[in-house]
Amino acid sequence: MAIPDFIENFEELCDLAPVATAPIRHHVFVCTGKSCSARDSAEVRDAFERELTTRGILFGKAAKGKNPKGSVILTECASVGFCAIGAAVMIYPDGVWYAQVRSSDVPEIIEEHLMNGRVVKRLALMKVPAEGEVHQSESTAEWET
Repeated sequence: MAIPDFIENFEELCDLAPVATAPIRHHVFVCTGKSCSARDSAEVRDAFERELTTRGILFGKAAKGKNPKGSVILTECASVGFCAIGAAVMIYPDGVWYAQVRSSDVPEIIEEHLMNGRVVKRLALMKVPAEGEVHQSESTAEWET
């Protein structure tokens, strides 16, 4: 199998990967792994796609009903690390991990978090510190990695 050539021309790279020039503000990861799928994570993922598409902010090809200038990327993934309390959702660059998310919670997460910058505290399990910031957990529990 031949190794593809490294693309040095930035314009060519952007033509092949239009996300490189899109005005992305958030990346939403929805776990659809084994444990989360048992907690209806596919419905959560579908609700995100439906709601973000309806609002015109889901990045993607216009031919697929998405917005090439959308500000949110939605990615289905196998795990975000705490599937036992899924469905699990992570939002970057904010570093917020949501737990026990149901499809009925999705409009609130989009409106509050993605549109207005307010974390939905009743679902937020933790926040990964952003560069230059330090956040103390309210929990006194010891975390093991």
